[in-house]
Amino acid sequence: MCGIIGYIGNKTLTPLLITGLKRMEYRGYDSAGLSIFQEGAIKTYKKKGRVADLEAITNEVESTSNVGIAHTRWATHGFPNDINAHPHNTANNTISLVHNGIIENYASIKQKLIQEGYQFISDTDTEVLVVLIERFYNNVNDIENAVRLALNEIRGTFGIALISIYEPDKLIAARRGSPLILGIGEDEYLVASDAAAIIEHTKNVVFLNDDEMAILTKDSFITKTISNVQTNNEIHTLEIELEQIEKGGFEHFMLKEIYEQSTTITDAIRGRLLIDEGNVKLGGLRQVQDKLRNAKRIIITACGTSYNAALVGEYLIEQLAHIPVEVEYASEFRYRSPILYEDDVVFVISQSGETADTLAAVQEAKNRGTTVIGIVNVVGSSIARYTDAGIYIHAGPEIGVASTKAFTSQLTVLTLLALYLGRMKNLSIVEGIKIARELSELPKKVEEILQSTDKIEKIAKEYSSSRNYLYLGRGFNYPVALEGALKLKEISYIHAEGYPAAEMKHGPIALIDENMPVVFIAPKDEIYEKILSNVEEVRARKGKVIAIVTKNDNQMNHLADHVIEISETLPILTPILSVIPLQLLAYFTAKELKRDIDKPRNLAKSVTVE
Repeated sequence: MCGIIGYIGNKTLTPLLITGLKRMEYRGYDSAGLSIFQEGAIKTYKKKGRVADLEAITNEVESTSNVGIAHTRWATHGFPNDINAHPHNTANNTISLVHNGIIENYASIKQKLIQEGYQFISDTDTEVLVVLIERFYNNVNDIENAVRLALNEIRGTFGIALISIYEPDKLIAARRGSPLILGIGEDEYLVASDAAAIIEHTKNVVFLNDDEMAILTKDSFITKTISNVQTNNEIHTLEIELEQIEKGGFEHFMLKEIYEQSTTITDAIRGRLLIDEGNVKLGGLRQVQDKLRNAKRIIITACGTSYNAALVGEYLIEQLAHIPVEVEYASEFRYRSPILYEDDVVFVISQSGETADTLAAVQEAKNRGTTVIGIVNVVGSSIARYTDAGIYIHAGPEIGVASTKAFTSQLTVLTLLALYLGRMKNLSIVEGIKIARELSELPKKVEEILQSTDKIEKIAKEYSSSRNYLYLGRGFNYPVALEGALKLKEISYIHAEGYPAAEMKHGPIALIDENMPVVFIAPKDEIYEKILSNVEEVRARKGKVIAIVTKNDNQMNHLADHVIEISETLPILTPILSVIPLQLLAYFTAKELKRDIDKPRNLAKSVTVE
């Protein structure tokens, strides 16, 4: 969470920092601030609220140097207010620091510093770190060594950037567990939590590793471990364009990303689907092919929307490849003693590739000697670099906090994986060709859904005053029910629950009355008749039925209050289509309620702290 940007170079500073924060605001938007040099002193501006509120008080600010840091916050320690906003400075304004992460032992360090006479004004853990750096500087008179000594004292996670009047021509950055990249420009360097903040200036980047720091000047940069061993990091070229992180005429990023899904599904398939062979080519798995062929069990671990995708993956892999699959929340996996065997394979799924709990699950599995494979979106992310092998989903930058196109891209890649494993096992070429052909048709069928959204918008308006929703699905579409409910909760703040349809009778049916909208994901498949029975049970209790159905479903047309049609496809592929109307239902409901759709309250795009 939180967004950090730092710059050293020759460009006009304040507008650059503000623009960088705006491009990362989906990482946190409780407060924002920046520190620059003015007349030989550090001047800090910070404000509760959005980056626009910070911009309003810095419009006329001019810096006398070209080095500065800025931050947009997702609050962990301390309420969102002006005082707790970053940057945090020493009492005499000699050092200014921005931080993403959590310092777990801050309380004990703070108590010790108070006993030594140091004072604090905020409730944050970050202020403890900047004061600790000052304490070490008073002993060693070298800012780089002071940072290194302080970082060796703390436990927890951090991505930091700092400036100091002691060495005003330097910008220092470091990371442990929180993402941080360096942008390498011409006579300029940047540091940021996210590529979105620097793509306007350079595509050449260095990904900092854990327990690594960077010392930047206008003319050079050097990277070292925090134990003072110099490192040589490879420079990578980003493959994203500036227009990908702009709205492109859409009212919200979420709507733009919903409409991009026919393209992103195509991109996930491109170069991988061998239709005539009924097979899949996944170059990122070549080095672990034998491990996958001999796998006795697959564990998939993830959080949030990625967890819902993993549940679909469980159904897919077990049906096509007949390999047992277990799906676990990464946040639980890391805190128990999972039983892992040598012939297990662990898959981790994360859009950002930086999810803290999922990264911890990677480390837990690797410590136990298990092969770990990543399914991520962001090239060069921590999970992409720390796993043994992986598959990129190629969804492109996803700015809306509520994930949409990443989910369908994850489902597409999981389908490719299941087909790949199935053909590696006993799935026939005939069945493989059938699946491959249908998969290649999905982008066109997605376009058909997106060409007729008026009905969904009308349904959203009709039920926008409802305070509770129930989402029900069976088989492959049970996880879609979970995802549909999650989307509605995230951006409209309406309480919603997803359940397997048959479980309705085991409790949730008590909630159903004439005020309860119930969304059924009910495509024509082998358990369609069971869903019809569940619909009848809701109707008998006067619940309002909204059904996602296969085109020309006359039976459901007579039962449901509202039907939303999707094209016919194979049952295993229906989740990729059936989730899109649910994304739109959530979007139009939130719009009707005038919610802040791209920046829903209390949320951030990338969960990089516990």
